[in-house]
Amino acid sequence: MGHPPLEFSDCYCDSPDFRERLKCYEHELEKTNKFLKDVIKDGNNVINTIKEYSLAVQKFSQTLQSFQFDFIGDTLTDDEMNIGESTAGLIGVVQNACDLLIKPLEKFRKEQIGVTKDRRKKFEKESEKYYSQLDKHMNLSSKKKETQLQEADEQLDKERQTFYESSVEYVFQIQHVQDRKKFDVVEPVLAFLQSILTLNNLTVEMTQDFLPYKQELQLSLQNTRNHFESTREEMEELMKRMKKSAQICIRHSKQATMEGYLYVQEKWALGVTWLKYYCKYFKDSKLFIMVPMEQKTGTKQTTSQLTLKSCVRRKTESTDKRFCFDIETNERCSPVLLQAISEVNRKQWMEAMDGKEPVGFTLSLFTPLRVLELNDLGFKFVRKCINFVETKGLTQEGVYRTVGSNIQVQKLLNAFFDPKCPADVDLNSPDMDIKTITSALKFYLRSLSEPLMTYSLHGELILAAKSENLDYRLGAVHSLVYNLPERNREMLELLIKHLVSVCSHSTENLMTVSNMGVIFGPTLMRAEEETVAAMLDIKFQNIVMEILIEDYDKIFKGPPEESTPPPVPAPRVTQRKRQPITISKRPPRILPGLEPPPSSSSSSTSTSSFCCHIIHVFCHISELL
Repeated sequence: MGHPPLEFSDCYCDSPDFRERLKCYEHELEKTNKFLKDVIKDGNNVINTIKEYSLAVQKFSQTLQSFQFDFIGDTLTDDEMNIGESTAGLIGVVQNACDLLIKPLEKFRKEQIGVTKDRRKKFEKESEKYYSQLDKHMNLSSKKKETQLQEADEQLDKERQTFYESSVEYVFQIQHVQDRKKFDVVEPVLAFLQSILTLNNLTVEMTQDFLPYKQELQLSLQNTRNHFESTREEMEELMKRMKKSAQICIRHSKQATMEGYLYVQEKWALGVTWLKYYCKYFKDSKLFIMVPMEQKTGTKQTTSQLTLKSCVRRKTESTDKRFCFDIETNERCSPVLLQAISEVNRKQWMEAMDGKEPVGFTLSLFTPLRVLELNDLGFKFVRKCINFVETKGLTQEGVYRTVGSNIQVQKLLNAFFDPKCPADVDLNSPDMDIKTITSALKFYLRSLSEPLMTYSLHGELILAAKSENLDYRLGAVHSLVYNLPERNREMLELLIKHLVSVCSHSTENLMTVSNMGVIFGPTLMRAEEETVAAMLDIKFQNIVMEILIEDYDKIFKGPPEESTPPPVPAPRVTQRKRQPITISKRPPRILPGLEPPPSSSSSSTSTSSFCCHIIHVFCHISELL
């Protein structure tokens, strides 16, 4: 079962739910770290066992050679020469096994898990520092000098920004390492297993079983690495933008209108106190939820659900606290006095609650790209680019993957889409090359006001790509293509036909269907809201592109026979049961070469334990890839 993605925007709210989800990732990281320690330990035991075996064979060979030389003659037989030569190879295999398995896994633990733990320490340190400073800041009297209050606000803003940056970096890193382990851990184990099979010279039948399995897994690993690289760049850019943001709370459609920490005045028998709550407000239902974050001695605080009637800013002179506002609710006879964590935060809450002092506070995170339209001029541009590539660049290595000069690309687009003299561009001029043309084509498609595959069909296409049923994938994508607007489908068919032509020359240009999926998935598809979850779905966008290219003839010859896609396959109730390592059609067999005898020695026990870890990896890797 996968973990829900951690959104960078959640770092700003820092809700209890976010902390719980973060703990799930931390628990998984600890499991991975322990697993790697066990694999490394047992792997070393296996290597040491092989080393002892190799030295024994070498000693035996030397004894045999000495005996042969001294007593039989001065010429060895071919078999004896083979034994002597093979012993050096055995020693080499042992050293190679260490390079294949132990060093890569140790490197992953140090460079990935180690870095993640360092980020966690920094995050926890900055978290404690910020919230300690926040509690003190909330107790500052509004009667203090204005200069003192401004200095305190500036200091808290610095602490808050440092905390947010450490949180965003930690969230990025902990998800980054979860994705990397899919191939960084499995590739060394696969290579090591191959060396073990080679060393033990197992039966031809076993080799026949393992070889296709290895080839299939290697292809999956390569595709997973490609998807990871394309997603990583997008996530890094999103992380950088979020770190620059100064906002305190992000609002999501389908979620709370406003949420975050508020301090609430509570009246007790012995006086008044302020307690910290995590609050959510839903504008449609006017529901206001308060979750207590600290317990008052001798009392039990519970979650409160209130229905909002009105919201009014509290005047500064009427209370000793800053950033306060009152809310009236149906459930309580007296107003509830709330304290926000800053003036900006108070304005946000009041705006969300339609307070009596509304402020049009808006925050723009992103600068929109130049918007281009899917019109006749756009079609003309795409056709000219395609004709140029098919005439001069089909066999060029890395076509569409190699990026052209930004300046030349902008120059081409500005000239072609110039309102005064549109399309007045000669693509055959000396300034134009394949890289510039292909980059301009991709830029045009990325800059459409709505992606070619549309926002409305994005979710359904992703769900289709996530299906384990390959026939359903194809059928659903086929049907959804004919739900596109006519111009979008016409452009899609034009483009996919061209990509089929490019991929047919993959032996020369090295651009396979998978490579094209990585390039054009994010170009033709994107979610309406830019989130981490959307970034993680990029790999499924790539799969949609692969389906369109591989099944171009079937999809674009006409709509499917049925007007609606087949029903979504029922989700699995239990986890998928993995098959044995063999993928042959023969019934699975117990191979004695991999089973230790009942009265095995310690070395056999270590080999058995190590094999268990290998099987554990292979049982889970297909789930991950």
